[in-house]
Amino acid sequence: MPRSAPPAVPAIAVASAVAATPHSGLPPRTLAEGALCALGAGLAWGLVFIVPLLLGDYPPAVLSFGRYTAFGTIAVVLGLRDTTRLRLLDRADWLRALELALSGNILYYLCLSAAIQLADAPLPTVIIGTLPIIIAIISNLRDRRLPWARLVPPLAAIATGVLLVNRHEIARLGFDRPLSDYLTGVALAWGAVACWTWYPLRNSQWLARRPHLGSGLWATAQGLATLPLALLGMAGACAWYALAGGGSGGFVAPLGPRPWTFVGLMFTLGLLASWLGTTLWNRASRLLPAGLAGQLMVCETLAALTYAYCWRGQAPDAGSLGGVALLMAGLLLGLRAFRRGR
Repeated sequence: MPRSAPPAVPAIAVASAVAATPHSGLPPRTLAEGALCALGAGLAWGLVFIVPLLLGDYPPAVLSFGRYTAFGTIAVVLGLRDTTRLRLLDRADWLRALELALSGNILYYLCLSAAIQLADAPLPTVIIGTLPIIIAIISNLRDRRLPWARLVPPLAAIATGVLLVNRHEIARLGFDRPLSDYLTGVALAWGAVACWTWYPLRNSQWLARRPHLGSGLWATAQGLATLPLALLGMAGACAWYALAGGGSGGFVAPLGPRPWTFVGLMFTLGLLASWLGTTLWNRASRLLPAGLAGQLMVCETLAALTYAYCWRGQAPDAGSLGGVALLMAGLLLGLRAFRRGR
């Protein structure tokens, strides 16, 4: 087990950076609240990298649809207690929630869970770690929020950190799997990156146009929009594996060889990684520019790496710790850049 927990450190570092930066640009309280919400979302989302390893005998499609069936079920329960506000959502809101549910939920996690099972957790983790860079670049191209000279240093630190962690993580893999599995896993991980580059930018645009949408209410709406897609996908996956007479790892539809473990972990992801993570991210998206919120997804990478090390019962080596330090440095530089403003 790691001697230190990297994701715990950014919480202290974020607060220190907010306090130390000059008093211009984003207000200190707004920056601090938004950063902490993004940090909380990252800690919750990091769980999605470890569950496919805990349920390695379950096909990726079942993990993806099972998680979002649980998310949708939780949203139904929450929605029954908030019907008054849900009635305020119009047809455009529900269509956008469905669109976001398909890309940011179903397709994203289907690609990610398959990538993790094919290539193990570290490689997809570091590919997903490029999201802060990609989102920040696309956001700044769109909004022109910061001069590029101010945005380059944090992105360079994050990119170097990702490369450093990636080098040491690949060395740990040992390539004990077929090369085709690694190549397919890498392709699927980049597919997940594409889904989650599009999702936060689209989501933040919609929240800006709909100030009446509360963070928790919009998370519940996305869960409700996800449920029919997840149920259809789960039914299709179960039918496929039932007709195939089992499936990978001896999986037998509908709940597999360890039904209680499967259901427990799916509802854990549905509540924490899906509903809570989405709620916190919605709040961060309201408070922070999309480019800064994207950079704060570094917290998800740090959390995922920590959970993977805990699962393996190993401590990170010096190279991995150096990569983590650079990721944190990029996070802090990004906070300072947006605190200073133009």
